[in-house]
Amino acid sequence: MSRWQKFYQQLLKLPLSILVKPATIPSDPVADLELDLERPIVYILPYCSNTDLLTLRNSAKALGLPDPLSKLEINGQSFPRFVFVAEGPSVFGSTSALPQESIELFTELLEQHKQDPELNVQLIPASILWGRAPGKESKRKPALRPLNGPAKFWAILSHGRDCLVRLSTPVSLRYMADHHGTDDAIAQKLARVAKIHFSRQQIAASGPRLPDRQQLFKRLLESKAIDKVVQEEAISRQVPVEKVRKEAIGMMEEIAADFSYPLIKNGERFLGWLWNKLYQGLNIKGAQRVRRLAQDGHEIVYVPCHRSHMDYLLLSYVLYNEGLVPPHIAAGINLNFFPAGPIFRRGGAFFIRRSFRGDRLYSTVFREYLSELFTKGYSVEYFSEGGRSRTGRLLPAKTGMLSMTIQAMLRGLNRPVTLVPVYIGYEHVMEVGTYAKELQGKRKEKENAGQVLRTLRKLRNLGEGYVNFGEPIPLNQYLNDNVPEWHKEINPIEPQKPTWLNPVVNDLAVKMMTHINDAAATNAMTLCALALLSSRQRALSREVLEQQIECYLELLRNTPYSSECTTPKESAEQMIDHAIAMDKFVVERDTLGDIISLDRQQSILMTYYRNNIIHLFALPSLIAHIVVQQESLTNDEIHEQVELLYPFLKAELFLRFDEEQLNTEIDKIIDELVRQRLLLNDGINISINSARIRSLQLLARTISETLQRYAITLTLLRAEPEMAKDDLEQHSQVLAQRLSRLHGINAPEFFDKGVFSSLVKTLRSEGYLNSECHAVTRPVENLANLLTSLVSPEVSLTIQAVMQPDDDKKEELTAETQA
Repeated sequence: MSRWQKFYQQLLKLPLSILVKPATIPSDPVADLELDLERPIVYILPYCSNTDLLTLRNSAKALGLPDPLSKLEINGQSFPRFVFVAEGPSVFGSTSALPQESIELFTELLEQHKQDPELNVQLIPASILWGRAPGKESKRKPALRPLNGPAKFWAILSHGRDCLVRLSTPVSLRYMADHHGTDDAIAQKLARVAKIHFSRQQIAASGPRLPDRQQLFKRLLESKAIDKVVQEEAISRQVPVEKVRKEAIGMMEEIAADFSYPLIKNGERFLGWLWNKLYQGLNIKGAQRVRRLAQDGHEIVYVPCHRSHMDYLLLSYVLYNEGLVPPHIAAGINLNFFPAGPIFRRGGAFFIRRSFRGDRLYSTVFREYLSELFTKGYSVEYFSEGGRSRTGRLLPAKTGMLSMTIQAMLRGLNRPVTLVPVYIGYEHVMEVGTYAKELQGKRKEKENAGQVLRTLRKLRNLGEGYVNFGEPIPLNQYLNDNVPEWHKEINPIEPQKPTWLNPVVNDLAVKMMTHINDAAATNAMTLCALALLSSRQRALSREVLEQQIECYLELLRNTPYSSECTTPKESAEQMIDHAIAMDKFVVERDTLGDIISLDRQQSILMTYYRNNIIHLFALPSLIAHIVVQQESLTNDEIHEQVELLYPFLKAELFLRFDEEQLNTEIDKIIDELVRQRLLLNDGINISINSARIRSLQLLARTISETLQRYAITLTLLRAEPEMAKDDLEQHSQVLAQRLSRLHGINAPEFFDKGVFSSLVKTLRSEGYLNSECHAVTRPVENLANLLTSLVSPEVSLTIQAVMQPDDDKKEELTAETQA
């Protein structure tokens, strides 16, 4: 480095320290990029720029990475720690040629690898982005481009606080030397690959150019699909074509987003302040794999679970801070009210009616708009549950948007489409009180500005938030595996709806929801709720609560549900302290210690948080429940009973294990429960350990209400084998309501009609119901007997008593069913 360069860098340090506050992606590069700090590191930058180099230096030092300006010592020789792959622009012109110094450095490093077989230098691509505005389609000049001196000075002034330092997965020079040789040409190859990489990285950070709204509408109107429907509607309704066109434009105005980068940029600052006020921390997992997809040119479709109205804001905020483009979001038309609607629209929301049925023009306009988003490369987000979950469990997916996504692929998209399941969790959901009231019969309040203001007044410490990106689902590969001939259906103008679409979409929807549940996050609130709601009195001593949470944590750590899950690192004691600070529990102290309990209202609200993670403990709880009820049985008997009940739990809770994995998982859980001394294994029988019966019972009760629901339906089905499907669901719901009142079951989802619909559907798919939905006697009898043995005697007696009412009670039951 010349003296002039050193002097220039010294001059830049002070203004850069004042004007530039870079964000570094990823925030933990050692873990996310799997860096080995024991091995040499060299940084690759896209253009010769002292400003970029010093900005990278500040970020690297803050993250504990080697200083780019320090010397790299290899075998007694000194080398620079940075290299540029292009000269870059200047006031007098620009060149993309690889600088001679870079060629020499690459050549020398490769020569060192040739001489030293143990050497392995890590090349880390590092790009510095000054602002992330995508630009407009109407402007020819690219929004993200190399900047000369004056342009860079202006960028620092205007975007210094929006600067992004993006580090990428390192390239192994050892791999390059072993597989591509060490000749002089390899330096040029590395430069070409790096340039492509940096170009893709810029697109991943900014996204494609934004369309002019009116030009977008004009383009949509000229599409053959919309033009055809407009012409046919005009003829069928006997109105002028122009009138139908105006209706179509009105629908476009209602639907289309009006994405604004300034709003996103300023909104990120506001939301950063808001999250710091509301949450004690945001925990993000799996963002690196999404960045890789974006950089590889995938069309990304985010499919999160839906807990709260916060979800829209939180996911967009997280994506922007992870160096990705906030997506276009499918939002319900109910959110298009002033002033929220215009703000959401400029933040990327496009609005969708609850139903398209009977409106061919609207469905065609919406489908064409969605196809346009995919074609142009905008990432998209939609909540496949169709609405916020009122119970805390995942709801069965609504398949309309998923079906339209595949239909867009049948137009012949030129890049792969990938679904990214997202689990969003909170320690406090601000609408949870409203959800409980709605489940108890209160009418849902229509969204409006007043409701927003009332909600804002209630905002306080919401604990921690969680955004986990689950295992992506490449749709192209999924279709190749399940419909090998799908490419033959491609029609760029107006693809037809193939016969295979519905069954494939239904299977894909289940897979998608399963992947969301695979990425679940456990926290202090969900685990405390799980333990306290398993106690009959909704109260435990602090000592017992700590033991129970430790039991849960050991299950999660030693027999992890999936590699995508988030398990707390804190101890049980620390988690209880944190949960108590959230002011959800009643804490009473006496001479023997603390008693932690839930009042009736909080018990109802806590079911929401328990249900967020109940699927993680469904199998351990079922195994514990079987052993508690039968006290001692063989390993094979446990397997037999679990296998009989598992398909119903799998369908209801979107569990991940298939038949081949189930047996292995059962054995792992039994081994862990034996290790924790909750169960005893004498080599023949698995039995309860009386010394730890309390913890085993609490674990077992997690699934007890679910088994009670199953027992209600199977008892009804056994008594009346030819009961109609709708009657079976309605009678099951009424009996569940009665049971909940008589036995103090405070879980609103216990008598939710949706869970009984899911159960009846599974009964049919598993062969318990025939094609006419009538009971198949022997399997129903066996399953009913098993469930009767697994519910408590008092619950079983209540079900039988309600099943055999006197004449007055029969009339009452019929009236309740009809109501």
